[in-house]
Amino acid sequence: MDARALGIFDSGVGGLTVVRAVQDLLPHEAIVYLGDTARVPYGSKSPETIRRFAAEDVRFLVERGVKAVVVACNTATAHALPQLREEFGLPVIGVIEPGVDAALAHPDAQRIGVIATRGTIRSHAYQHALAQRRPGLVILDHATPLLVPLVEENWIEHPAADIILHTYLDPLIERGMDTLLLACTHYPLLMPKLRQLLGPEVRLVDSATTCAEHLRASLARLDILAEPSPASLEIHLTDLSEQFELLARRFLRNPPPRIHRAELAS
Repeated sequence: MDARALGIFDSGVGGLTVVRAVQDLLPHEAIVYLGDTARVPYGSKSPETIRRFAAEDVRFLVERGVKAVVVACNTATAHALPQLREEFGLPVIGVIEPGVDAALAHPDAQRIGVIATRGTIRSHAYQHALAQRRPGLVILDHATPLLVPLVEENWIEHPAADIILHTYLDPLIERGMDTLLLACTHYPLLMPKLRQLLGPEVRLVDSATTCAEHLRASLARLDILAEPSPASLEIHLTDLSEQFELLARRFLRNPPPRIHRAELAS
């Protein structure tokens, strides 16, 4: 048993969907969350810059005594995960491997759609991992850059959401997609709308939930789960604004605790 907190970071507040999934699955775990909102998005940055930013994020969490780190950012996972595992002497878990495992868990999954930001799609991290695990798999990747602002503006039930989702997903449906992997931490908020649009024929894989399940298994294997006790949540953002606080409330589906301003050391 280990009472130390878990560290979770993202380039912004989207990783709070992972926080919510971890709270649901591991209610006794304390969490320290860092959102690098002053430098969001990471997807438009070079791989070298992403790796530097990610190392600074992990260093901030390590200084707060966390026992493990979750990289709740697809771009940082794609470009920085091996370096982070080598540099820091604690478990570091990304969002890509759990999502790929879950997408391939069904033996009939043969035509898997991957939707994500442009940066994640360009990294080919999901495509490479899927192809390695199941040769012959048909991978239908598609950058969906309008979905992040759609979620952040809370336009999920707006008529524009139906138009955008149909524009992005209809070509994948026409190509026989049987599984859709949501490779962005904003996208779990679209699950009800996607279920309505895609119906029961297409399996949905939510990267936030799969990451939380992978984290639980890793903590149990390492024997560092927390004992049953009230858990805490600390939120640190590198830039504070009313918009970020509103988003934090929406992503957590609960009033967030006091949000702290974070200063990152290079």
